[in-house]
Amino acid sequence: MLEIERKFLVTSDAFKNEAFAKNRITQGYLSSIPERTVRVRLKGEHGFLTIKGASNETGLSRYEWEKEIPVEEAQNLILLCEKGIIDKTRFEVRLGSHIFEVDEFYGENEGLLIAEVELTSETESFEKPSWLGQEVTNDKRYYNSYLSKNPFKKWL
Repeated sequence: MLEIERKFLVTSDAFKNEAFAKNRITQGYLSSIPERTVRVRLKGEHGFLTIKGASNETGLSRYEWEKEIPVEEAQNLILLCEKGIIDKTRFEVRLGSHIFEVDEFYGENEGLLIAEVELTSETESFEKPSWLGQEVTNDKRYYNSYLSKNPFKKWL
């Protein structure tokens, strides 16, 4: 499946009052090379295995395959992951016909807030919430696979 999304920094925690759902997420990477990331994720009471291809020229689109796997298998696969496990809470906020996924990071990435919105085309317009900041869609530093190896706290 083709994933089309835009990514933004978040300027305040006002999104928390607007969220209709939130889940704690732990994820690691079996492969974090840019051409092909293989991610293991624990999200609430669910486990997932996800493979993502390289982004296109605009950075907006890339192939993504995801399958739900038993939690116990995900927990075991996390132990095999590369160094740098991501720990975050994901808040889901509906605005118009779109859902923004806002990630609040912990540990070595604490202080970082990133919002993503999935689109049906690269040119689709959407309403922007007041707490949405600078767009970082094409900045690879904000990819979770990059953050796992180069945590946000080390940028400062």
